[in-house]
Amino acid sequence: MAVTDLLHREAVGPYAGVLPPRCLVVDDEPHLRRLLCRLMRADGFVCEEAENGRVALEVLDRRPATLVLTDLHMPELDGIGLLRAVRAQYPDTAVILITALADVQTAVECLALGAMDYLTKPFHPDEVRARVSQALDRRRLLLENRDYHERLEVKVAIQAQRIEEIFLASIHSLADTLELRDTYTHGHSIRVSRYSVAIAREMGLPDEFIRQVELGGRVHDIGKIGVREEVLNKPGPLTDEEYRHIMEHPVTGWRILQPLLRDHAIALNVVRSHHERWDGSGLPDGLAREAIPMEARIGAVADTFDAMTSQRPYRPGVPVRQTFEELLRCRDTQFDARVIDAFVAIAGRGEITRISDSD
Repeated sequence: MAVTDLLHREAVGPYAGVLPPRCLVVDDEPHLRRLLCRLMRADGFVCEEAENGRVALEVLDRRPATLVLTDLHMPELDGIGLLRAVRAQYPDTAVILITALADVQTAVECLALGAMDYLTKPFHPDEVRARVSQALDRRRLLLENRDYHERLEVKVAIQAQRIEEIFLASIHSLADTLELRDTYTHGHSIRVSRYSVAIAREMGLPDEFIRQVELGGRVHDIGKIGVREEVLNKPGPLTDEEYRHIMEHPVTGWRILQPLLRDHAIALNVVRSHHERWDGSGLPDGLAREAIPMEARIGAVADTFDAMTSQRPYRPGVPVRQTFEELLRCRDTQFDARVIDAFVAIAGRGEITRISDSD
């Protein structure tokens, strides 16, 4: 139920509506409690009494109130202590303090603590009604304002999510367009993305990390858009110059995507560093061991596995068993042993086969 609907259902009497608002009167003087309760009941409130702040909190714990009228000076827990507790535990409850003339300065200071208003003894019934009406009007406006901002935040969040979905879809389309240039590796980025997600989940990494690893896998080869066609689809072994040219793609992709993925640093790390090696002999930055981002270490294993098992212009695909033997051989040299172990565990459960079969 919306806050505004709840406010409407609470109000009766001069606060016209369907359900009566609840009022808790807190004072260590019984006759004053009874007087205020009669007055508030006449205006349509359901009233309860408490002799001090401690008892008042017990009552509120059982039945929250719309309004609390509380004396300032009481045994066990005074009005200031009760005010602090109510603001912390029942922030939608309006609190009006009742005090003697000599304590007006203290009552005014309590307004800064969240009290809606204060009454001074002795008071007239019309004054009580006026202060209560003002306090509930202020409470209603505060709740409506909060409700408006909450609804606005939800709308903004939904809109932002939709914008990101459209943006990421365009990035995925760019990656798919790139793969059309290389029919031998069609679907490669999708498979690398899926393998990377499976590894990251096996390693117990956070959801946001996994989401960005998935994106990084999808776009990790986008820099190949700058690779010459004759090199990309060459049917034989690459020359040293051609190899250096094709290995420029991690930095090229990183430069293309950096302005677009400013809030996706993990995905960008996959793009730039998926050809780094655990022993420091990789490209483009010669990073080694823990200096290589974990997401890039995961991407490296996923990328290598799919590249080896895929058919290329210059060689047929390597059998899966032989590929795993090569990955294990390069454990702690080319690849992080923890990532290899996670990948082997996934394969042992048959998940790698299922991922491949889905394409």
